[in-house]
Amino acid sequence: MSYSFHAATVPAFVGMLGNIKSWLDVAASTGNEAALLEARLADDMFALARQIQIASDSAKGAGARMSGTEAPAMPDTETSFAELKDRCDKTIAYLQSIDPAAYDAGADREVVITFPNGGGVKFDGKTFLSGFALPNFYFHATTAYAILRANGVPLGKQNFLGHLMPYMFAPPAA
Repeated sequence: MSYSFHAATVPAFVGMLGNIKSWLDVAASTGNEAALLEARLADDMFALARQIQIASDSAKGAGARMSGTEAPAMPDTETSFAELKDRCDKTIAYLQSIDPAAYDAGADREVVITFPNGGGVKFDGKTFLSGFALPNFYFHATTAYAILRANGVPLGKQNFLGHLMPYMFAPPAA
């Protein structure tokens, strides 16, 4: 049995986006939503809301580039936890709508990403996924998690890996 590019990445995107939604639920319990949305780890880094928007963009961009489909447009106007959770839901729905065979067909497709300054990068699909899409997605997801932690939101490693809860089992009885 072969392991596909779709199977290796789409569930990871979907799982972490679900985790982000649960982090926002925990963060909401602090009653500090406005401050948290603008919180950042360093002055030259994006705030929490933008980190989540970019994580969403990274996941849906990977889906679009690999499958040759159009990702849903999202204008980056979220100003609440509820709106960010809705964005995660829309991204998850898009990723789950992608035909796995179409996604896997993108492994050898040329992927070109142009940056705002006019420069960019060019990859084949395999290198794009492993060298850019997944690392970029996890960078922004991890930064969002770290912003919440640094601002007192009571999250732990099990929250970061929450999508793995269905696979957890109790230790054997002594």
